Amino acid sequence: HRRFDYRPKTDPYCQARYTFCPTGSAIPVMKEEDVIEVYRLQAPVWEFKYGDLLGHLKIMHDAVGFKSSLTGKNYTMEWYELFQLGNCTFPHLRPGMDAPFWCNQGAACFYEGIDDAHWKANGTLVLVTTISGTMFNEMAQWVKYDNETGIYYETWTVQASPDKKSTVWFDSYECSKFILRTYQKLADLGAVFKKIQTNYTSIILFSGEPIYLGNETSIFGPEGNKTLAAAIRDFYNPFKPHQSVREFFVDLFKIIDRVILNHQFYLFYNLEYWFLPMKSPYLKIIYEEVPLPVGSKASFGV
Repeated sequence: HRRFDYRPKTDPYCQARYTFCPTGSAIPVMKEEDVIEVYRLQAPVWEFKYGDLLGHLKIMHDAVGFKSSLTGKNYTMEWYELFQLGNCTFPHLRPGMDAPFWCNQGAACFYEGIDDAHWKANGTLVLVTTISGTMFNEMAQWVKYDNETGIYYETWTVQASPDKKSTVWFDSYECSKFILRTYQKLADLGAVFKKIQTNYTSIILFSGEPIYLGNETSIFGPEGNKTLAAAIRDFYNPFKPHQSVREFFVDLFKIIDRVILNHQFYLFYNLEYWFLPMKSPYLKIIYEEVPLPVGSKASFGV
């Protein structure tokens, strides 16, 4: 996933259904000698059934919690879409504009408190490691960097086959990836993680080798490829970016339908368009184990 120099200003056209990070606050500076507990937080986004096609899906949202021993305060940190999931996955086809218009950014949100009931009710709230105040402050610096340079949300993982060792053409960049990066950063700073099973959701598309098509200017600009531009617009036509999570999944199944019938998918990734020659099983939503990281430094007492 490409890093960018800065986060672009958001276009006023992009309106969120829910305010991003409404109670967000700056990450506090912890006292160096503080001992901070780190919690893994996970809860279902929405559980649903869709005939026998995909059975019962575990679409989970991930976050990380912190508790300071010195102050007793709790904090939650998560990463999600600025304009909700539909906008990160589907563009707007605006009248008078040739190119599809994307309202796609993701960012970290940090706020005081952990909503225990939400995470415990049908999810996870479990202690994974303990860190010092110094490590927490170093992590906070890293979060700032990560946030300023990793700006686009990416819903899809694209790989060659369901095989575990299969080539990954494109990696997703969403809430769980941020949590995994945060854990890795803490491990690199010396955190020692408990040996517990940790699972994450991935939405995976299966494709032969992707074909590079170009960027917005080269496809939709004055010198662009009119046929290709029309095909991309046509592909995105059935989808509505402004929508609830439930409507998003209805659109997801429209995509599956098109992809399976036509064996094609147009992917917009890091501001570039790619054609994916789709192949069976086309799309899978998996919930699989990703182990907690092992650090590269000497450990801090747990």
